[in-house]
Amino acid sequence: MVRFVNASVTKRAFVIAGVLYDRAVSRDIDARLKRIEGTLEIQQLFVDYGLALDAGDFAAYAQVFAENGELNLGPLGTAIGRPAIQELMSRTMDGRVGNSFHIVSSPQITFTDDDHATSQVMWTVVHRQTDGSPKLTMMGRHVDRLVREDGSWKIASRRGLIDLPSEYRDQS
Repeated sequence: MVRFVNASVTKRAFVIAGVLYDRAVSRDIDARLKRIEGTLEIQQLFVDYGLALDAGDFAAYAQVFAENGELNLGPLGTAIGRPAIQELMSRTMDGRVGNSFHIVSSPQITFTDDDHATSQVMWTVVHRQTDGSPKLTMMGRHVDRLVREDGSWKIASRRGLIDLPSEYRDQS
């Protein structure tokens, strides 16, 4: 049996289906683009963190944290809020600026929603010895909660875990 369909109805159905498909694809592309942009912004946040730390610019360092961000460096100390984070790092890095270099690597980022994510990065500290030669002095990880605050990604909380040297290793 041959069935005839009104061409204008069929055309409208395809147009409607096409528009709905285009909108769905557009939303999917927009979401994917937003996720990619977020990933790149967070990776840049980690770069800015390391650069500010090594430059001894602890005001800039504190700005990578959320307004009420928390920094837990285990045996080195804990701070909540940008002023306290700046003070902790000034005290912790006293005499080490220009002689310690932090390599931040292997970021793992998981988005929990559009404005929140978790991450883990590895870090390595290389110290310049008095003869100018490098010495690897510490290795570990940072476990983070991230938040988009005022349109920019920030660290809401960072827990530093020391893997080497072993005497500082967190046993929990």
